[in-house]
Amino acid sequence: MSSATPTSVTPPARRLPLAGVLRLGRPSEIWFKPALSVVASIAPPALTLSALGRTDLVMYAMAGSLCALYAHNRPYAARAGVLAWVVLGMLGGVAVALVAASLTGSAVVLVTVGALLAAAQKVLCDATRVGPPGHVVLTFVSSASLFAPQTLGQVPGHLALTAATGAWAWLVCMAPALVRPHGPERRATAAALKAAAVYADTGGTREGHARARAAGYAAVQAAWQSLLSTSAPSRTKRALERLVVRAEAALAAPTDADAGRLRAWAGSLRGTGPVPRAGLPDAAADELLGVDAGRPLRVRLGPLTPLAVRTALGCALAGYASLALGIGRPYWALVTAASLYQANLALTWSRAVQRVVGNVVGVLVFLAVVPLAHLGPVALVLCCLAFSFGAEVLISRNYWLGSVCVTPMALLITEFAGHQKPGALMTERIVDTVVGALVGFTAALAVTNRRAGDRVERALTAADRARQHAARLLAEPAPGAAALESARRGLAVALAELRATADAAAGEWWQRALPQERVVLVEQSGHRTLAATARRQGLLPDRDPATETEDARP
Repeated sequence: MSSATPTSVTPPARRLPLAGVLRLGRPSEIWFKPALSVVASIAPPALTLSALGRTDLVMYAMAGSLCALYAHNRPYAARAGVLAWVVLGMLGGVAVALVAASLTGSAVVLVTVGALLAAAQKVLCDATRVGPPGHVVLTFVSSASLFAPQTLGQVPGHLALTAATGAWAWLVCMAPALVRPHGPERRATAAALKAAAVYADTGGTREGHARARAAGYAAVQAAWQSLLSTSAPSRTKRALERLVVRAEAALAAPTDADAGRLRAWAGSLRGTGPVPRAGLPDAAADELLGVDAGRPLRVRLGPLTPLAVRTALGCALAGYASLALGIGRPYWALVTAASLYQANLALTWSRAVQRVVGNVVGVLVFLAVVPLAHLGPVALVLCCLAFSFGAEVLISRNYWLGSVCVTPMALLITEFAGHQKPGALMTERIVDTVVGALVGFTAALAVTNRRAGDRVERALTAADRARQHAARLLAEPAPGAAALESARRGLAVALAELRATADAAAGEWWQRALPQERVVLVEQSGHRTLAATARRQGLLPDRDPATETEDARP
């Protein structure tokens, strides 16, 4: 429960951050999964084509292989479907690009097609919440394919190769299910427990409590999404659900939570051992099911309209600017612009800085390794494998650090069609990076997101209604256990959505002042009601009835 003093209404932030943009964070706990998967997906087809003397086809093989980067946080039943859609999305983007390349040689037309593809890929990836690496890999592959020499007769064969390697990537990513079938759900639940423990350490009042609480609810929501993405019941899934409920209860009342116990539960989820019992009351245990708070796809598409316009406009203008400068690979500028666009302008600015720094350093790394890559086709493939592995190792620490590996890999891919002049290649890459970042960010400034404030108002209304509903149930003498659980989960989701919406809106420019004071007040009252609801369910130690009534007042 937060005791922060409400702040006054303030205008949105106007300064773009520099401090901390390049700061390194902690690596992802599962960095090795996408890293090993992409290597296992790329190596067999790339090495086989090299042995056959067809390195010119490696690019099309890598298009499907790169699908192995996706969905590693999804349970395997859900992962199967998500990966299938990613492969189909990759195949669709490459098909459009190859057909366009075979029908026209106009660079302006090809850049326009690439920009529209980038916007569609950005919106669909964000709306479906496909997760990292998002649209960037899809846009990189389809944009590069636009400028690959092509005839209509070659298109079916190239698409077949992409489809085959995509199927191989699907098999690689699904293979761990044979060893640890509930691994993703266990990791998501452990992350929720750890985040709840971090918030419990703050007591809900000490320094960093607001950030810890937001991170905790985000982790809990991710855990519910993981558990609810599959409908098949199991004893393991049921036990994990109870642990997530415990994490959620700790977030509602951090002063009553046992951080050490939460961490112990999280630690016990490693490996394949039995899931610990959460110790929920028997009367409530059978009713504690997560509420699926996912919104329909069409509802999630609406708020993404400004991002779609920014992406299409920024990518097109970046490509045109590159053409005007006489650069032979305008898709590099296009992809740079596409990679910038985040949830708000402040985050977009941070990504622009990270992209430029990472690419410049990556170009220097390319200069160091290009003599090794020129030793032969196998050496070239091995260098690409090393950089693809390194990118996944580093990118979760900071985007710019991952770009240090992505940049030389992208440059080396051009070598499969024939050796390039390193000096010219490096110059073009740096110029296109700077052009793409400048033009792309300018487009983000030009296309304002004035709907951000409206979404905050709607989130405030939704959170207040959810709180009032929970408070009415608490006032009843004998509310049903299922109704209480549904109300508590609905309120928790509404508060998490409110915080995420407010944070996203705070990073936008050219909009009216945000109702920061109302946001804080609604959050405070909502979290008090969450705590009272959790106690009524028997999830927390009992408190004085007068205090509980005060906490849950409508």
